[in-house]
Amino acid sequence: MKYVLGVLSVIGIVLILVFCPMGGLNNSVCTEYLRIHIRANSNSQADQNVKYKVKDAVVDALIPLLADIDDFEEAKIVMSENFSLIEEVANEVLQKNGYSYGCKAQIDNEYFPTRVYDNLTLEEGFYDALILRLGSGEGDNWWCLVYPAFCFTNSSNSANIVYISKIWEKLKVYTRRK
Repeated sequence: MKYVLGVLSVIGIVLILVFCPMGGLNNSVCTEYLRIHIRANSNSQADQNVKYKVKDAVVDALIPLLADIDDFEEAKIVMSENFSLIEEVANEVLQKNGYSYGCKAQIDNEYFPTRVYDNLTLEEGFYDALILRLGSGEGDNWWCLVYPAFCFTNSSNSANIVYISKIWEKLKVYTRRK
């Protein structure tokens, strides 16, 4: 009986952890999100194209920094501590592509409209976001999630990403104890 209750408890916890981030419950109750928002210099085709090149390079640089992050506040701290790295990566892409303007990184709390990522719906509202302003930052933008690192699987480095389930690892540890 004790074993059955333990297993049911673990299953309940797993279901909460799995479904909260996927929009099954109120997202604000389940977790906090840190978004990334890359604003192009302008809406010219060239500025929009380089925005996506910057996105790919920055995402590749952020993947190892975010690999072991499992806390919203920790994600904000790591991003803040790495503004210079983020700006350096973005500025290198801009420079290689012949742009004279640079990138400015900051974390701010801003309004975002409702956004759906596969099964995850982020309701409209104010979210903390890593903002990357390319040049004037007046152009159309790209945004996604830094924490949890939901949108980082389409980077140019995605073939080298190994998916790890922290839930599965904790379950394995729990079942070994029995």
